[in-house]
Amino acid sequence: MNDVVDLTREGEIAVITLDSPPVNALSAQLRAGIAQAVEQAVADDAAKAIVLTCAGRTFCAGADITEFGKPPKDPSLSAVQAVIEAAPKPVIAAIHGTALGGGLELALSCHYRVAVPSARCGLPEVKLGILPGAGGTQRLPRIVGAEQALEMITSGAHVTAKDAAAMGLFDKLVAEGNLREDAIAFAREVIASGAPLKKVRDLDEAIAPARGKPEIFAEFRKKNARKFRGFEAPEACIQAVEAAVEKPFEEGLKFERALFEKLVASEQSAAQRYAFFAEREAAKIPDIPKDTPTREIARVGMIGAGTMGGGISMNFLNAGIPVTIVETNQDALDRGLATIRKNYENSAKRGRLSMEDVEKRMALITPSLALDDLADCDLVIEAVFELMEVKKEIFTKLDGICKPGAIMASNTSYLDIDKIASVTSRPGDVLGMHFFSPANVMRLLEVVRGEKTEKDVVATAMALGKRIGKVAVCVGVAHGFVGNRMLSERQREANNLIMEGAMPWDVDRVLHDFGLPMGPFAMADLAGLDLGWTPENSTGETAKERLCEIDRRGQKNGKGFYDYDENRKATPSKVTEEIILDLSRAKGITRRAISDQEILERCIYPMINEGAKILQEGKALRASDIDIVWLTGYGWPVYRGGPMFYADTIGLDKVVAALETYAKSLGPDFEPAELLVRTAKEGKRISEM
Repeated sequence: MNDVVDLTREGEIAVITLDSPPVNALSAQLRAGIAQAVEQAVADDAAKAIVLTCAGRTFCAGADITEFGKPPKDPSLSAVQAVIEAAPKPVIAAIHGTALGGGLELALSCHYRVAVPSARCGLPEVKLGILPGAGGTQRLPRIVGAEQALEMITSGAHVTAKDAAAMGLFDKLVAEGNLREDAIAFAREVIASGAPLKKVRDLDEAIAPARGKPEIFAEFRKKNARKFRGFEAPEACIQAVEAAVEKPFEEGLKFERALFEKLVASEQSAAQRYAFFAEREAAKIPDIPKDTPTREIARVGMIGAGTMGGGISMNFLNAGIPVTIVETNQDALDRGLATIRKNYENSAKRGRLSMEDVEKRMALITPSLALDDLADCDLVIEAVFELMEVKKEIFTKLDGICKPGAIMASNTSYLDIDKIASVTSRPGDVLGMHFFSPANVMRLLEVVRGEKTEKDVVATAMALGKRIGKVAVCVGVAHGFVGNRMLSERQREANNLIMEGAMPWDVDRVLHDFGLPMGPFAMADLAGLDLGWTPENSTGETAKERLCEIDRRGQKNGKGFYDYDENRKATPSKVTEEIILDLSRAKGITRRAISDQEILERCIYPMINEGAKILQEGKALRASDIDIVWLTGYGWPVYRGGPMFYADTIGLDKVVAALETYAKSLGPDFEPAELLVRTAKEGKRISEM
């Protein structure tokens, strides 16, 4: 035994307690302690059964991820499992909190599993670009069957105790708060029954129906092809489960281990592990201590009930926070409330909410046509037109309405928070809270810290972001902040490329193949080409303007850059092609063939370059924050780690060389940032800055 594992005996039941805060991660020290405790319990003639339980708030929540990429330490988790599985006495895992990854694999090597109703379990390794490497892909199917195992392992989703019990993964649910005693009682029942030990590795009944049926796995691949696109780990998981069905246990274990070792050494897994840590790092702001007091947010005010205002409101309603929504006229207010209700009712139809939940959330809304009704709100967010004068007018009024200590936030996507704050008498209470559309779905929240924003205001916004299920990233004031500032670089080059020789569907295809959900032109069609466009301000100098002028508005009316059928399936448009060719001629551009590699470099490298400038200017705290913005707000593929991590994957020297080459032929937009050049010369990684 050691400092993190304790062995006691309750009559004929040996109780092993793991106590390694905060989540009993399976470190080398914990693994050694478990193996030693099991061996001692087996050697104790007075002990007839063994209960394995955990102190603190959870069962083992997984492997010690800090050991990844380092020389392995003995004993391995597999060696510990072998000790448990070989025990001649029944070993019962007593589960509360979460049994995840290696924690569930540890429990699967026990002969029985009991849990409290609030417990959850799962194998989330796929989210780190790997698969369960300690027999999870071999043991789980032997209990729950191949199809259920495929779903659990490739999704990495948590399973409730109730569902786990229904599929046979948990042998019994016991009383909440009485786990230790009930697990001991269960162990006594097992002893009294005299039943032979049940080793999961020897079970066959659940997997037998899938044996010799490759179509089960082929169909699963087909069903999930879109979700798994670009990822290596899900396919490896499928192959491992298929091995569990078709191979003897020991052969399956070897196959699983080979797949695991290949994945853990891959760029994808490195990227996904980087993203895992980067998301946690984003919550830390160096000059704001973790224990900074935050302001109480008991009621939120929302100015605007449109797409953004309604979506933002739903985040707070979902968290049980009352919202006062203000609009300028009754029709707009009614439309906004109807949209919120429709969204909730659609969720109820899909089984994600009950109708009772829908009514509870709708009851938290106080609709209003008067800004004065925001006087009792602790936080007020405006989500109106992206015009500085409109926002200044609203904040001037809010300054006289909001109670002392209330936070005033703008959802602006581009505008200067300091200028907005300047019209108030309390700029320290003003900041940006930039949500991403659809705001009730997208995970990212850019918390824009103004020059005079108080530290406790920033801390409150960051904590509130977490409370409403967002990934909050603190950014500085700049046009477009972090995400949209970098996006504008991509948009510029995408538009230049179609003038020079590419077509919108060429650009979209390359970026989609790279791993993004859709390219810039398909995205423009989805958002609506007339967003921000008016006939009186149209110059006709861009393809987008020309399309709007002939009433091609995008998916909303079935024609934009693409033509759309009744199912919104897109096909390249001859009309768009002619417009682009005409524009190229009018601008005196001689079109040429443009390679996929050039499209990719010209869309992605300027984003990387702009990210370096953002870092250089201190508008982002760290490179990983930039990557989290793109991973959670713009659909950047997680297996590429974010733009800054991707730059390191390519090699900064190659990125700089390509930018310099493009700068010679295409102009100063491609001049490499000083930080990028310096970091490349020093042989450092920009993602670590």
